[in-house]
Amino acid sequence: MLTITELKDYVKNDDWTDAFKQAVERLNAQGGGTIYVPAGSYHTRSIQLKSNMVLHLEAGALLDFTDDIENYEVISMEFEGIAGSMYKPLIFASGEENVSVTGQGKMNGNGQRWWKESKGLPHRRPYFVCFDHCKHVRLEGITLENSPVWTVHPIYSEDVVIHGVKIKNPADSPNTDGIDPDSSRNVRISDCIIDVGDDCIAIKSGTEDTPDKQPCENITITNCNMLHGHGGVVIGSEMSGCVRNVTISNCVFQETDRGIRLKTRRQRGGAMENMVFDNIVMDKVMCPFVFNMYYYCGARGKEKHVWDKAPYPLDETTPAMKNVIISNIMVTEATAAAGFMYGLAEQPVENIMMSNCSIRMAAEGEAHKPAMMDGIEPMQGHGFFLRNAKGISFSNVRIMGAKGEAIDKDDTVDIVIL
Repeated sequence: MLTITELKDYVKNDDWTDAFKQAVERLNAQGGGTIYVPAGSYHTRSIQLKSNMVLHLEAGALLDFTDDIENYEVISMEFEGIAGSMYKPLIFASGEENVSVTGQGKMNGNGQRWWKESKGLPHRRPYFVCFDHCKHVRLEGITLENSPVWTVHPIYSEDVVIHGVKIKNPADSPNTDGIDPDSSRNVRISDCIIDVGDDCIAIKSGTEDTPDKQPCENITITNCNMLHGHGGVVIGSEMSGCVRNVTISNCVFQETDRGIRLKTRRQRGGAMENMVFDNIVMDKVMCPFVFNMYYYCGARGKEKHVWDKAPYPLDETTPAMKNVIISNIMVTEATAAAGFMYGLAEQPVENIMMSNCSIRMAAEGEAHKPAMMDGIEPMQGHGFFLRNAKGISFSNVRIMGAKGEAIDKDDTVDIVIL
């Protein structure tokens, strides 16, 4: 173990960047070890960890990342499935094994300047914590605040544990997702509290433009609290490599725009499949369940193939959304709609089973579009809105306080209500 304060000689003008770099080099030379950070405040830029290494922050320790953008290293890194230049993540490991960040300390990303100047920056804002092409990584106990962009981003990684982490980014901070597993396998997220300016957890696997499409699979999320944010757990819209084998259980979503949200569009290809959502409480969400295959945000999102409701030929670029079990969900004070499913004309949302769910609509509230797609009007107090969906079953699903019919469907919908 190496205590960072042993390297005070490398600190210049209260900047600990060189001290952390020296600590990594020394431990790497001996095959690994622990960088121990005692209570105190440490100003630094990016810290890049190596294999068999633990960065441990004691209670009372604060890593206070500087916002001197001009001095940050620039690397090539994917963002939303596309490689480009990015400022190096604040905590970073690439191609490493057995890397951990642990402890009861805090990290402040000081994202305010990054957010304010984001449109004028020559490179993309940095992730806060990023494991790129890594194996056997752990993030545990740490508090992360004010991330420049996505907060925790495991990409092309395997065997990832994220436990007991607290994430807090302001509601108006742009693209500050909480945890975004991307093209990764065997990811376990548990006992986290996430309160952010975008999606709390978003599961991704690249777009049609990603050269190395890999699935994001075997993902478990349990015992987490999602506060505010655009979505509780969101899957897509980058899902061209497929997202499959996902379980989400024993969570609370409070005042998230949407609860469980799956989104994609034509030309993305891939499948979202084999998912279980169980034992979840949602309070004051806009729309608790969204399955949207006409999602229009992002590059080329306004092109005809994205919004056209006519059927297209099926091929390898046609996405699929299927095999989902939703059970034991309690929703209170939902505002826009009880749920929204809209499949493609040529590829319906398929095999969605919902049971033992209670959904109470708010008597009043601002009208919103439950899903981001063309052709949908704002809703307030609506029931389930279903189009292009087959193999849908509702068993003991109670919808209370909906204005109009509890289930709004047409002849493109095949549903069994028990």
